[in-house]
Amino acid sequence: MEMNKVQRRQFVKQSAALAAAASTFPSGVHAQSADSETIKLALVGCGGRGTGAAAQALAADDRVELVAMADIAQEQIDLSRETLEKNAPSPGQVKVSPEHQFVGLNAYQRIMDLDEVDVVILTTPPGFRPFQFEAAVAAGKHVFMEKPVAVDAAGVRKVLEVAKRSKAQGLKVGVGLNRRHSPLHREVIGRLHDGAIGEMPLIQIFNCRSDVNKRRDRVEGESELEFQVRNWYYFTWLSGDFMVEQSVHEFDVVRWIKHDAFPVSCQGQGGRLVRTGPTNGQIYDHFSVDYVFDDGSLVTTQHRHIPKCWNWFGEKIHGTNGSAELSFKANGSIKPGAGGGEAWRGRETENSYQKEHDALFSAIREGSEFNEAERGAYSTLFALMGRMAAYSGQVVTWEEALNAEEELAINPMSWDDAPPLYPDEKMLYEPFRPGMA
Repeated sequence: MEMNKVQRRQFVKQSAALAAAASTFPSGVHAQSADSETIKLALVGCGGRGTGAAAQALAADDRVELVAMADIAQEQIDLSRETLEKNAPSPGQVKVSPEHQFVGLNAYQRIMDLDEVDVVILTTPPGFRPFQFEAAVAAGKHVFMEKPVAVDAAGVRKVLEVAKRSKAQGLKVGVGLNRRHSPLHREVIGRLHDGAIGEMPLIQIFNCRSDVNKRRDRVEGESELEFQVRNWYYFTWLSGDFMVEQSVHEFDVVRWIKHDAFPVSCQGQGGRLVRTGPTNGQIYDHFSVDYVFDDGSLVTTQHRHIPKCWNWFGEKIHGTNGSAELSFKANGSIKPGAGGGEAWRGRETENSYQKEHDALFSAIREGSEFNEAERGAYSTLFALMGRMAAYSGQVVTWEEALNAEEELAINPMSWDDAPPLYPDEKMLYEPFRPGMA
Protein backbone atom coordinates (compact mmCIF):
# COMPACT_ATOMS: atom_id res chain seq x y z
CA MET A 1 0.00 0.00 0.00
CA GLU A 2 2.83 2.40 0.86
CA MET A 3 4.53 1.59 -2.46
CA ASN A 4 1.31 2.43 -4.31
CA LYS A 5 1.11 5.78 -2.52
CA VAL A 6 4.68 6.65 -3.53
CA GLN A 7 4.08 5.56 -7.11
CA ARG A 8 0.88 7.59 -7.28
CA ARG A 9 2.60 10.72 -5.98
CA GLN A 10 5.32 10.31 -8.61
CA PHE A 11 2.70 9.86 -11.33
CA VAL A 12 0.78 12.97 -10.27
CA LYS A 13 4.01 14.97 -10.34
CA GLN A 14 4.89 13.69 -13.82
CA SER A 15 1.40 14.32 -15.17
CA ALA A 16 1.46 17.88 -13.84
CA ALA A 17 4.72 18.45 -15.68
CA LEU A 18 3.06 17.27 -18.87
CA ALA A 19 0.46 20.04 -18.58
CA ALA A 20 1.98 22.46 -16.99
CA ALA A 21 -15.90 3.98 -3.83
CA ALA A 22 -19.31 2.93 -4.42
CA SER A 23 -20.48 -0.68 -4.57
CA THR A 24 -22.68 -0.02 -7.61
CA PHE A 25 -22.31 2.26 -10.59
CA PRO A 26 -24.44 5.41 -10.97
CA SER A 27 -26.36 5.94 -14.18
CA GLY A 28 -24.09 6.20 -17.21
CA VAL A 29 -21.22 4.02 -15.94
CA HIS A 30 -21.15 0.52 -17.37
CA ALA A 31 -19.46 -2.30 -15.49
CA GLN A 32 -17.74 -5.13 -17.37
CA SER A 33 -19.61 -7.59 -15.19
CA ALA A 34 -21.97 -7.56 -12.25
CA ASP A 35 -19.12 -7.40 -9.72
CA SER A 36 -16.79 -5.13 -11.69
CA GLU A 37 -16.18 -1.50 -10.70
CA THR A 38 -13.90 -0.49 -13.56
CA ILE A 39 -14.46 2.93 -15.09
CA LYS A 40 -13.37 2.95 -18.71
CA LEU A 41 -11.82 6.12 -20.08
CA ALA A 42 -11.18 7.49 -23.58
CA LEU A 43 -8.92 10.38 -24.59
CA VAL A 44 -9.78 12.67 -27.52
CA GLY A 45 -6.78 14.89 -28.26
CA CYS A 46 -3.45 13.31 -27.30
CA GLY A 47 -1.17 16.33 -26.99
CA GLY A 48 0.59 17.45 -23.83
CA ARG A 49 -2.55 18.72 -22.09
CA GLY A 50 -4.52 15.66 -23.10
CA THR A 51 -1.81 13.31 -21.89
CA GLY A 52 -1.61 15.23 -18.63
CA ALA A 53 -5.37 15.10 -18.15
CA ALA A 54 -5.43 11.36 -18.83
CA ALA A 55 -2.58 10.88 -16.34
CA GLN A 56 -4.55 12.75 -13.69
CA ALA A 57 -7.67 10.73 -14.44
CA LEU A 58 -5.74 7.48 -13.95
CA ALA A 59 -4.27 8.83 -10.71
CA ALA A 60 -7.72 9.85 -9.45
CA ASP A 61 -9.04 6.30 -9.15
CA ASP A 62 -7.28 2.91 -8.98
CA ARG A 63 -10.01 1.34 -11.08
CA VAL A 64 -9.90 3.69 -14.06
CA GLU A 65 -8.63 2.16 -17.29
CA LEU A 66 -7.73 4.03 -20.46
CA VAL A 67 -9.21 1.93 -23.28
CA ALA A 68 -9.40 4.22 -26.35
CA MET A 69 -7.59 7.21 -27.88
CA ALA A 70 -8.23 9.57 -30.80
CA ASP A 71 -6.08 12.23 -32.44
CA ILE A 72 -5.30 13.69 -35.86
CA ALA A 73 -1.92 11.91 -35.87
CA GLN A 74 -0.99 8.31 -35.07
CA GLU A 75 2.44 9.37 -33.84
CA GLN A 76 0.78 11.59 -31.22
CA ILE A 77 -1.35 8.68 -30.03
CA ASP A 78 1.75 6.49 -29.82
CA LEU A 79 3.73 9.06 -27.82
CA SER A 80 0.86 9.70 -25.43
CA ARG A 81 0.10 6.01 -24.94
CA GLU A 82 3.75 5.14 -24.30
CA THR A 83 4.08 7.97 -21.78
CA LEU A 84 0.96 6.88 -19.92
CA GLU A 85 1.93 3.18 -19.96
CA LYS A 86 5.34 4.00 -18.52
CA ASN A 87 4.00 6.16 -15.70
CA ALA A 88 0.63 4.63 -14.83
CA PRO A 89 0.28 4.39 -11.03
CA SER A 90 -1.21 0.91 -11.22
CA PRO A 91 -0.19 -1.86 -13.63
CA GLY A 92 -2.59 -2.49 -16.50
CA GLN A 93 -4.43 0.84 -16.33
CA VAL A 94 -3.57 1.60 -19.98
CA LYS A 95 -5.29 -0.96 -22.22
CA VAL A 96 -5.54 0.71 -25.62
CA SER A 97 -5.56 -1.91 -28.34
CA PRO A 98 -4.75 -0.98 -31.97
CA GLU A 99 -8.45 -1.38 -32.75
CA HIS A 100 -9.27 1.37 -30.25
CA GLN A 101 -6.85 3.95 -31.69
CA PHE A 102 -8.62 6.31 -34.08
CA VAL A 103 -7.00 8.89 -36.36
CA GLY A 104 -8.56 11.83 -38.16
CA LEU A 105 -10.70 14.90 -37.74
CA ASN A 106 -13.79 12.78 -37.16
CA ALA A 107 -12.04 10.21 -34.96
CA TYR A 108 -13.90 11.45 -31.88
CA GLN A 109 -17.11 10.01 -33.33
CA ARG A 110 -15.59 6.53 -33.25
CA ILE A 111 -14.91 7.02 -29.54
CA MET A 112 -18.53 7.95 -28.88
CA ASP A 113 -19.68 4.78 -30.62
CA LEU A 114 -17.87 2.58 -28.08
CA ASP A 115 -20.49 1.38 -25.60
CA GLU A 116 -17.87 0.30 -23.06
CA VAL A 117 -16.47 3.83 -22.65
CA ASP A 118 -17.84 5.59 -19.57
CA VAL A 119 -15.84 8.84 -19.53
CA VAL A 120 -14.29 10.92 -22.32
CA ILE A 121 -11.59 13.55 -22.00
CA LEU A 122 -11.90 16.32 -24.63
CA THR A 123 -8.61 18.18 -25.14
CA THR A 124 -8.66 19.07 -28.83
CA PRO A 125 -8.57 22.75 -29.97
CA PRO A 126 -11.36 24.76 -28.27
CA GLY A 127 -13.20 25.48 -31.54
CA PHE A 128 -14.15 21.80 -31.67
CA ARG A 129 -15.29 21.63 -28.04
CA PRO A 130 -19.04 22.36 -28.40
CA PHE A 131 -19.44 19.78 -31.18
CA GLN A 132 -17.55 17.08 -29.30
CA PHE A 133 -19.29 17.84 -26.01
CA GLU A 134 -22.64 17.48 -27.76
CA ALA A 135 -21.59 14.13 -29.24
CA ALA A 136 -20.37 12.86 -25.86
CA VAL A 137 -23.60 13.74 -24.07
CA ALA A 138 -25.67 12.26 -26.89
CA ALA A 139 -23.70 9.03 -26.36
CA GLY A 140 -24.33 9.11 -22.59
CA LYS A 141 -20.70 9.67 -21.56
CA HIS A 142 -19.38 11.52 -18.54
CA VAL A 143 -17.04 14.29 -19.68
CA PHE A 144 -13.92 16.15 -18.73
CA MET A 145 -13.33 19.01 -21.20
CA GLU A 146 -10.58 21.55 -21.19
CA LYS A 147 -11.13 25.29 -21.10
CA PRO A 148 -12.33 27.39 -22.87
CA VAL A 149 -15.48 25.53 -23.83
CA ALA A 150 -16.15 27.59 -27.00
CA VAL A 151 -14.64 30.28 -29.22
CA ASP A 152 -17.80 32.14 -30.25
CA ALA A 153 -21.29 33.03 -29.05
CA ALA A 154 -22.87 30.19 -31.01
CA GLY A 155 -20.57 27.72 -29.27
CA VAL A 156 -21.40 29.10 -25.83
CA ARG A 157 -25.12 28.73 -26.53
CA LYS A 158 -24.59 25.16 -27.70
CA VAL A 159 -22.65 24.27 -24.56
CA LEU A 160 -25.37 25.81 -22.37
CA GLU A 161 -28.03 23.81 -24.21
CA VAL A 162 -26.07 20.56 -23.97
CA ALA A 163 -25.28 21.26 -20.30
CA LYS A 164 -29.01 21.12 -19.56
CA ARG A 165 -29.26 17.76 -21.31
CA SER A 166 -26.24 16.40 -19.43
CA LYS A 167 -27.80 17.37 -16.10
CA ALA A 168 -31.11 15.77 -17.05
CA GLN A 169 -29.23 12.55 -17.88
CA GLY A 170 -27.31 12.60 -14.59
CA LEU A 171 -23.97 12.87 -16.39
CA LYS A 172 -20.95 14.29 -14.59
CA VAL A 173 -19.05 17.07 -16.37
CA GLY A 174 -15.73 18.59 -15.36
CA VAL A 175 -14.23 21.68 -17.01
CA GLY A 176 -10.51 22.46 -16.86
CA LEU A 177 -10.85 25.67 -14.84
CA ASN A 178 -8.69 24.15 -12.14
CA ARG A 179 -8.47 27.24 -9.91
CA ARG A 180 -11.92 26.33 -8.52
CA HIS A 181 -10.27 23.23 -7.03
CA SER A 182 -7.21 25.07 -5.67
CA PRO A 183 -6.98 25.10 -1.84
CA LEU A 184 -5.08 28.39 -2.04
CA HIS A 185 -7.78 30.07 -4.12
CA ARG A 186 -10.49 28.68 -1.87
CA GLU A 187 -8.73 30.07 1.18
CA VAL A 188 -8.20 33.55 -0.24
CA ILE A 189 -11.63 33.87 -1.86
CA GLY A 190 -13.30 32.51 1.26
CA ARG A 191 -11.62 35.28 3.25
CA LEU A 192 -12.70 37.87 0.67
CA HIS A 193 -16.29 36.63 0.89
CA ASP A 194 -16.04 36.95 4.68
CA GLY A 195 -15.19 40.64 4.29
CA ALA A 196 -11.41 40.56 4.79
CA ILE A 197 -10.90 43.70 2.68
CA GLY A 198 -14.45 45.10 2.68
CA GLU A 199 -16.29 45.87 -0.53
CA MET A 200 -14.33 45.26 -3.73
CA PRO A 201 -14.91 48.08 -6.23
CA LEU A 202 -11.95 47.15 -8.47
CA ILE A 203 -10.37 43.90 -9.62
CA GLN A 204 -7.45 43.85 -12.05
CA ILE A 205 -6.66 40.89 -14.29
CA PHE A 206 -3.17 40.50 -15.76
CA ASN A 207 -1.95 37.97 -18.34
CA CYS A 208 1.35 39.59 -19.24
CA ARG A 209 4.22 37.36 -20.32
CA SER A 210 6.31 36.32 -23.28
CA ASP A 211 4.93 34.19 -26.08
CA VAL A 212 3.94 30.73 -24.92
CA ASN A 213 3.21 28.48 -27.91
CA LYS A 214 5.37 27.12 -30.71
CA ARG A 215 4.60 27.80 -34.34
CA ARG A 216 4.67 25.14 -37.00
CA ASP A 217 5.83 25.78 -40.56
CA ARG A 218 3.89 24.51 -43.53
CA VAL A 219 4.54 20.99 -44.74
CA GLU A 220 4.50 20.29 -48.44
CA GLY A 221 1.26 18.68 -49.56
CA GLU A 222 -0.84 19.53 -46.51
CA SER A 223 -4.15 21.31 -47.01
CA GLU A 224 -4.88 24.81 -45.73
CA LEU A 225 -7.21 23.34 -43.12
CA GLU A 226 -4.51 20.98 -41.85
CA PHE A 227 -2.01 23.82 -41.50
CA GLN A 228 -4.46 25.84 -39.46
CA VAL A 229 -5.51 22.96 -37.22
CA ARG A 230 -1.88 22.07 -36.51
CA ASN A 231 -1.22 25.76 -35.73
CA TRP A 232 -4.55 26.04 -33.93
CA TYR A 233 -3.47 28.48 -31.21
CA TYR A 234 -2.95 31.27 -33.78
CA PHE A 235 -6.41 31.19 -35.37
CA THR A 236 -9.43 32.69 -33.61
CA TRP A 237 -11.86 30.09 -34.94
CA LEU A 238 -9.80 27.38 -33.23
CA SER A 239 -8.42 29.02 -30.06
CA GLY A 240 -10.67 32.04 -29.45
CA ASP A 241 -7.49 34.20 -29.33
CA PHE A 242 -5.18 34.08 -26.33
CA MET A 243 -7.35 36.37 -24.20
CA VAL A 244 -9.99 33.64 -24.30
CA GLU A 245 -7.81 30.52 -24.48
CA GLN A 246 -5.64 31.42 -21.49
CA SER A 247 -7.15 34.33 -19.57
CA VAL A 248 -10.44 32.43 -19.17
CA HIS A 249 -8.86 31.13 -15.94
CA GLU A 250 -8.69 34.66 -14.57
CA PHE A 251 -12.22 35.52 -15.71
CA ASP A 252 -13.49 32.43 -13.91
CA VAL A 253 -11.71 33.50 -10.72
CA VAL A 254 -13.29 36.97 -10.95
CA ARG A 255 -16.76 35.45 -11.38
CA TRP A 256 -16.06 33.31 -8.31
CA ILE A 257 -15.05 36.37 -6.28
CA LYS A 258 -18.22 38.10 -7.46
CA HIS A 259 -20.46 35.15 -6.55
CA ASP A 260 -20.75 34.22 -10.27
CA ALA A 261 -22.26 37.57 -11.24
CA PHE A 262 -22.26 38.68 -14.89
CA PRO A 263 -20.75 41.97 -16.12
CA VAL A 264 -23.14 44.50 -17.64
CA SER A 265 -20.84 45.69 -20.43
CA CYS A 266 -17.25 46.09 -21.55
CA GLN A 267 -15.12 48.07 -23.96
CA GLY A 268 -11.48 47.76 -24.95
CA GLN A 269 -8.83 47.43 -27.56
CA GLY A 270 -6.02 45.21 -28.78
CA GLY A 271 -3.73 44.53 -31.68
CA ARG A 272 -0.62 42.89 -33.11
CA LEU A 273 2.91 44.17 -32.67
CA VAL A 274 5.08 41.05 -32.75
CA ARG A 275 2.68 38.38 -33.94
CA THR A 276 3.27 38.98 -37.61
CA GLY A 277 4.19 36.65 -40.44
CA PRO A 278 2.56 33.53 -41.90
CA THR A 279 2.87 31.28 -38.84
CA ASN A 280 1.24 33.83 -36.51
CA GLY A 281 -2.20 33.38 -38.01
CA GLN A 282 -4.60 36.19 -37.11
CA ILE A 283 -4.63 36.48 -33.30
CA TYR A 284 -3.58 39.53 -31.31
CA ASP A 285 -0.59 39.82 -28.98
CA HIS A 286 -2.15 42.40 -26.63
CA PHE A 287 -5.55 43.41 -25.25
CA SER A 288 -6.82 45.90 -22.69
CA VAL A 289 -10.49 45.57 -21.80
CA ASP A 290 -12.55 47.14 -19.00
CA TYR A 291 -15.76 45.63 -17.61
CA VAL A 292 -18.58 47.26 -15.63
CA PHE A 293 -20.86 45.40 -13.20
CA ASP A 294 -24.36 46.42 -12.18
CA ASP A 295 -23.17 47.52 -8.72
CA GLY A 296 -20.77 49.99 -10.34
CA SER A 297 -17.66 47.93 -9.64
CA LEU A 298 -14.99 47.56 -12.32
CA VAL A 299 -12.82 44.78 -13.66
CA THR A 300 -9.87 46.03 -15.69
CA THR A 301 -7.78 43.62 -17.72
CA GLN A 302 -4.39 43.60 -19.42
CA HIS A 303 -3.28 40.75 -21.66
CA ARG A 304 0.10 40.88 -23.38
CA HIS A 305 2.32 38.25 -24.98
CA ILE A 306 5.33 40.33 -26.00
CA PRO A 307 8.94 39.45 -25.01
CA LYS A 308 11.16 41.69 -22.87
CA CYS A 309 8.24 43.36 -21.10
CA TRP A 310 6.94 43.36 -17.52
CA ASN A 311 5.39 39.96 -16.76
CA TRP A 312 2.70 39.02 -14.26
CA PHE A 313 -0.23 36.60 -14.43
CA GLY A 314 -3.06 36.73 -11.90
CA GLU A 315 -5.53 38.99 -10.11
CA LYS A 316 -5.14 42.06 -7.91
CA ILE A 317 -8.24 42.77 -5.82
CA HIS A 318 -8.72 46.26 -4.37
CA GLY A 319 -11.10 46.64 -1.41
CA THR A 320 -12.43 49.44 0.74
CA ASN A 321 -10.29 48.09 3.58
CA GLY A 322 -7.23 46.53 2.00
CA SER A 323 -6.15 44.50 -1.01
CA ALA A 324 -5.45 40.92 -2.08
CA GLU A 325 -3.49 39.09 -4.78
CA LEU A 326 -3.70 35.69 -6.43
CA SER A 327 -0.94 34.79 -8.87
CA PHE A 328 -0.40 32.11 -11.48
CA LYS A 329 2.76 31.20 -9.55
CA ALA A 330 0.44 29.88 -6.80
CA ASN A 331 0.96 32.69 -4.30
CA GLY A 332 -1.81 34.47 -2.45
CA SER A 333 -1.91 37.37 0.00
CA ILE A 334 -4.30 39.65 1.85
CA LYS A 335 -3.21 43.06 3.11
CA PRO A 336 -5.63 44.87 5.45
CA GLY A 337 -6.12 48.62 5.15
CA ALA A 338 -6.26 51.39 7.72
CA GLY A 339 -9.45 49.93 9.18
CA GLY A 340 -7.49 46.99 10.53
CA GLY A 341 -7.77 43.28 9.93
CA GLU A 342 -5.62 40.18 9.60
CA ALA A 343 -2.75 40.06 7.11
CA TRP A 344 -2.34 36.69 5.42
CA ARG A 345 0.05 35.08 2.94
CA GLY A 346 0.16 31.58 1.53
CA ARG A 347 1.28 29.30 -1.27
CA GLU A 348 -0.37 26.47 -3.15
CA THR A 349 0.58 23.14 -1.62
CA GLU A 350 -1.52 20.79 -3.75
CA ASN A 351 -1.93 20.07 -7.46
CA SER A 352 -5.25 21.62 -8.49
CA TYR A 353 -5.07 19.91 -11.89
CA GLN A 354 -5.15 16.61 -10.04
CA LYS A 355 -7.83 17.72 -7.61
CA GLU A 356 -10.29 18.58 -10.40
CA HIS A 357 -10.08 14.99 -11.63
CA ASP A 358 -10.31 13.65 -8.09
CA ALA A 359 -13.59 15.56 -7.71
CA LEU A 360 -15.00 14.35 -11.04
CA PHE A 361 -14.24 10.67 -10.48
CA SER A 362 -15.42 10.81 -6.89
CA ALA A 363 -18.77 12.13 -8.15
CA ILE A 364 -18.94 9.35 -10.73
CA ARG A 365 -18.26 6.73 -8.05
CA GLU A 366 -20.72 8.17 -5.56
CA GLY A 367 -23.41 9.23 -8.01
CA SER A 368 -23.34 12.74 -6.53
CA GLU A 369 -24.15 15.91 -8.46
CA PHE A 370 -21.19 17.35 -10.38
CA ASN A 371 -21.57 19.43 -13.52
CA GLU A 372 -19.32 22.40 -14.33
CA ALA A 373 -20.46 22.89 -17.94
CA GLU A 374 -22.75 25.88 -17.40
CA ARG A 375 -20.21 27.70 -15.27
CA GLY A 376 -17.52 26.98 -17.84
CA ALA A 377 -19.73 28.41 -20.58
CA TYR A 378 -20.44 31.64 -18.71
CA SER A 379 -16.78 32.16 -17.76
CA THR A 380 -15.89 31.59 -21.42
CA LEU A 381 -18.47 34.19 -22.46
CA PHE A 382 -16.99 36.65 -19.95
CA ALA A 383 -13.69 36.39 -21.85
CA LEU A 384 -15.34 36.28 -25.28
CA MET A 385 -17.26 39.55 -24.83
CA GLY A 386 -13.98 41.34 -24.17
CA ARG A 387 -12.49 39.95 -27.33
CA MET A 388 -15.63 41.01 -29.23
CA ALA A 389 -15.22 44.55 -27.90
CA ALA A 390 -11.55 44.71 -28.87
CA TYR A 391 -12.13 43.22 -32.33
CA SER A 392 -15.07 45.55 -33.06
CA GLY A 393 -14.06 48.75 -31.25
CA GLN A 394 -17.56 48.91 -29.74
CA VAL A 395 -19.11 48.67 -26.28
CA VAL A 396 -20.50 45.15 -25.89
CA THR A 397 -23.16 44.24 -23.34
CA TRP A 398 -23.56 40.82 -21.73
CA GLU A 399 -26.86 40.24 -23.53
CA GLU A 400 -25.37 41.29 -26.87
CA ALA A 401 -22.48 38.89 -26.36
CA LEU A 402 -24.74 35.99 -25.39
CA ASN A 403 -27.09 36.53 -28.35
CA ALA A 404 -24.50 37.57 -30.94
CA GLU A 405 -24.74 36.09 -34.42
CA GLU A 406 -21.00 35.50 -34.32
CA GLU A 407 -20.22 31.97 -35.50
CA LEU A 408 -16.53 31.39 -36.14
CA ALA A 409 -15.98 27.68 -35.50
CA ILE A 410 -16.65 24.83 -37.91
CA ASN A 411 -16.66 21.06 -37.40
CA PRO A 412 -14.72 19.67 -40.38
CA MET A 413 -14.75 15.97 -41.18
CA SER A 414 -11.99 15.88 -43.83
CA TRP A 415 -8.71 17.67 -44.47
CA ASP A 416 -10.17 18.71 -47.81
CA ASP A 417 -12.90 20.76 -46.12
CA ALA A 418 -12.66 24.53 -46.47
CA PRO A 419 -11.43 26.49 -43.43
CA PRO A 420 -13.21 29.71 -42.40
CA LEU A 421 -10.39 31.86 -43.81
CA TYR A 422 -7.53 31.73 -46.29
CA PRO A 423 -4.23 33.65 -46.50
CA ASP A 424 -3.49 36.30 -49.12
CA GLU A 425 -0.90 35.98 -51.88
CA LYS A 426 1.88 36.60 -49.33
CA MET A 427 0.49 33.80 -47.15
CA LEU A 428 -0.59 36.32 -44.50
CA TYR A 429 -3.94 36.25 -42.69
CA GLU A 430 -6.18 39.28 -42.24
CA PRO A 431 -6.55 40.05 -38.53
CA PHE A 432 -9.72 41.52 -37.08
CA ARG A 433 -9.58 45.31 -37.49
CA PRO A 434 -11.85 47.48 -35.31
CA GLY A 435 -13.72 50.21 -37.14
CA MET A 436 -12.98 48.73 -40.56
CA ALA A 437 -15.41 46.81 -42.73
